[in-house]
Amino acid sequence: MVANSSSILCIGELLIDFFCKDAGVHLADGHIFEKQAGGAPANVCAAIVKLGGKAVFAGKVGNDPFGHFLKKTLDDIQVDTSLLIMDNDHPTTMAFVSVKADGERDFVFNRGADAFLTEDELDYSYMMESSILHFGSATALLDNPFQSSYLHVMKLAKEKGKFVSFDPNFRADLWKGRIPHFIELAKQGISMADFIKVSDEELRIISGKDDLEEGIEAFHQLGAQSVAVTLGKEGTMISNGQEAETVPSVKIRSIDSTGAGDAFVGATLYQLAKVQNPSQVLADFQELKRVIYSSNKVGACVCTKIGALSALPNMEEVYSMC
Repeated sequence: MVANSSSILCIGELLIDFFCKDAGVHLADGHIFEKQAGGAPANVCAAIVKLGGKAVFAGKVGNDPFGHFLKKTLDDIQVDTSLLIMDNDHPTTMAFVSVKADGERDFVFNRGADAFLTEDELDYSYMMESSILHFGSATALLDNPFQSSYLHVMKLAKEKGKFVSFDPNFRADLWKGRIPHFIELAKQGISMADFIKVSDEELRIISGKDDLEEGIEAFHQLGAQSVAVTLGKEGTMISNGQEAETVPSVKIRSIDSTGAGDAFVGATLYQLAKVQNPSQVLADFQELKRVIYSSNKVGACVCTKIGALSALPNMEEVYSMC
């Protein structure tokens, strides 16, 4: 597969999620774990391809059975893995998760290969062939060398006039005691992005504003061209700096919301990649609302199934189920 002007590149983590199948227990008491492919940028790639688009994944996994499983998972759904590096020195990153009796997560994160992606390992010419570059990693901003590599690609994309999408993907478990540092790095990303997707919690954390409209305005002042704030069943508040409105979602019976935000992003970028100049869509508020409503439907469809990658719909399912 060859990257082209209609493809979307996503850079970040690809990892193994081990979900505890025992109900209401701490990890220490769990016995049955199910292996699944995970990583927000990989989920976005998968959503784009399932909808009929072209996606390229850039990142690093271990040259081990888990890394090969992850590569095969993306290959099987026809995500371009030309920029996926198999690391001989570090194992594949893994996350172990259980849901305790009180509904809270018990979480252990064993970081591996994804943290060690360096600038000299990246094929910049291939990366910049894509029309849109998406930065939605939950781990990339944590530490160097990946942190500096990640921000370098974002700066280069901005300099090259590429359309930049950014989802800060805050995970409280990963940023304990370091939230001010996360805010600082997230603001750097926002200043370079054309499209921002955040949850209402992330908007409040990063902007320091309790009022959503004030938080969105703070993002625009940093440089964001458009801001989408996902509000669960209430829909998505979208702003292009001139107008703002909450676009409704569709009514569903939610079973599992895992991956819904990534599916929303993938659906949005898939639609934007179909036009020659995505920024024109952002400027046309009525068209932007149409795009966001369609993306809301895709995110809702994901909530009707269990799993992230396995729950991603194709266009026929979007139309028929929602």
